[in-house]
Amino acid sequence: MNTNPIADQNFQTVTTGTILDRIVLKKHERVRARLEHRSLKDLEKAAHESPPVEKDFTQALLANTLSIIAEVKRASPSKGLITEDYRPVDQAQAYARGGAAAVSVLTEQDFFLGSDRHLTDVRAAVPLPILRKDFIIDESQIYESRILGASAILLIAAILPDDILKRYIRIATGLGLSALLEVHTMDELLRAIDADAKLIGINNRDLNTFHVDLATTERLAPMIPAGRIVVSESGISSPSDVSRCYRSGVRAVLIGESLMRESSDPNRVEEKIRSMTEFIPVREAPGPADRKDDTK
Repeated sequence: MNTNPIADQNFQTVTTGTILDRIVLKKHERVRARLEHRSLKDLEKAAHESPPVEKDFTQALLANTLSIIAEVKRASPSKGLITEDYRPVDQAQAYARGGAAAVSVLTEQDFFLGSDRHLTDVRAAVPLPILRKDFIIDESQIYESRILGASAILLIAAILPDDILKRYIRIATGLGLSALLEVHTMDELLRAIDADAKLIGINNRDLNTFHVDLATTERLAPMIPAGRIVVSESGISSPSDVSRCYRSGVRAVLIGESLMRESSDPNRVEEKIRSMTEFIPVREAPGPADRKDDTK
């Protein structure tokens, strides 16, 4: 694990040898520019003075045997432009009608073509908790997330050193935000466990090759101790995919691209979400890792 030599002392990130390095480098520029207009101290004060988080992300995931986190995004580095006619509010409303437990909103501007406005618009229109999906490299972004009205943030183990992961989880928790810590390898999973992450997301996509393999979830999920909520991310597009994740013991799945491909037909979006969990019995999710403590 190497500290990024390009970053200045204000940012502590890790080089990965993947597309993440380019994204993080651009994010350094974006964060610096924002902090020139609004100080960290001001952001922290505004975050703590924001209204309480009304929609608890973690509790929303626990409300179902297996929950769907449905994602709105316009583009991605692996797929390019996903939809020309991007209407995040309409899409999120279809997700809510279809029974999604939460909505993930991409706010990263340069590689996913997202914006903060997409999040605030969705938050105002949909009665579900919102996960801010971005590349957090500085604590100012956590304060921004709270100000924007997010209920949860994404932290990526691959780009943040251990001490920063722990610090950012503490900051998020202190603000009433859930922190979803994303991992892809066993080493990252062990670091997430050591950081005492309560929400662990397993990314099935290898960012070196962009190859997606649900076996990543099947391999890592059984290694996660009880008392953690496990989310499978990337490459989930059918009920059979959801079934594989469910049998591995996950509590939620994050689905984005396959739902965005149906964005021209809201009814189809709703039907697809419902179909994803029709086979799930109303009982605790099974799996090698007994997670009965999750509801405590």
